[in-house]
Amino acid sequence: MKNLIKKITFALGLSSFAIAVNAAELVVIVNPTNPATSMTSAQASQFFLGKSPMFTPVDQAESSPLRAEFYKKICDKDPSEVKAIWSKLVFTGKASAPKEYHSNAEVKKAIAANPTGIGYIEVSAVDSSVKVITALH
Repeated sequence: MKNLIKKITFALGLSSFAIAVNAAELVVIVNPTNPATSMTSAQASQFFLGKSPMFTPVDQAESSPLRAEFYKKICDKDPSEVKAIWSKLVFTGKASAPKEYHSNAEVKKAIAANPTGIGYIEVSAVDSSVKVITALH
């Protein structure tokens, strides 16, 4: 019995480690010409939840694990909650949902082409075509 408990404990420890290793370090990015230099997670969430039109949010694909991780980290919401928020905004005519892209490279390209764009990518994908304003841990 003690052996079984040790094995279960060990397996749980490994699964927790695997989850931590799989979590990507995400950053919020803007166009390099954008005057913003930093932003809190709470400030950034305002744009990704349609509460402020100052920036044009760009999203990862709905099925992307990065999207789920991003919304959990930035506003403690799951993708279905965010989708409901945007559905209401679109239905009432208050906002248009963010355009979705299928990769870090596509998001980067969209932000680099839009001075008011704001998006998120993995930190490993950052280059000089975008400017990091928030790191999410």
